[in-house]
Amino acid sequence: MSIPLLSYSLSTQNQRVDGLEAFPGEEQPTIYSTDNLPTAFEMDQIIWAAYRQIFSEHQILKSSSEPFLESQLRFNQITVKEFIAGLLLSSAFQKLNYDVNNNYRFVEMCVQRVLGRDVYNEREKLAWSVIIGSKGFETFVSMLLDSDEYMANFGESIVPYQRRRVIAQRSKGQIPFNLKTPRYGKDFHAKLGMPQFNWQGPVRRFRPQEQQPKSGDPALFLGMLEDLSPALV
Repeated sequence: MSIPLLSYSLSTQNQRVDGLEAFPGEEQPTIYSTDNLPTAFEMDQIIWAAYRQIFSEHQILKSSSEPFLESQLRFNQITVKEFIAGLLLSSAFQKLNYDVNNNYRFVEMCVQRVLGRDVYNEREKLAWSVIIGSKGFETFVSMLLDSDEYMANFGESIVPYQRRRVIAQRSKGQIPFNLKTPRYGKDFHAKLGMPQFNWQGPVRRFRPQEQQPKSGDPALFLGMLEDLSPALV
């Protein structure tokens, strides 16, 4: 039996913030599309924009590139939407984003980068997480790309872009969704090969070698107390 997507209300703090289309000017996003038969240079820009949106600038590595997909797009063998799907399903994307995050964080990242907006609420995050857990990662990607929201805004030929402002501010301005660094939780540190320290021994005060305590220094008595503390217990 097919598991439907859980219903969720379209409520978010960003409902109080107008979309980028409300204020024409410098804030308007650049639209990358294959509708007007792009030149070779324009196609390079389209491919770069797709990588930048689905990955992020700090993840665009030589190992992340998909030359076969790029060739297919250049020769009109696949659409931009199919190219986006290929990037999402690539081993590089899964290794850099899916394998090192829980489903909730991964859903948030994909909604931001694929649909161009933040998640509406925790229930939407839960709804998509259920799809990943029950149907798998590939079904989740297909449902995102085949959704009415994606097709209405990007269709088959437009590279996704950030459609909504965000309320959260930083000292240097807003950070686009596709530039946010994936957050690796503590439960994924072992997968990343990060060292795990669990020191159970007594705490020692560090002193550089050239600053050894001299006669009469209180540090000598503190060290003696630390050495005797196990025998006093």
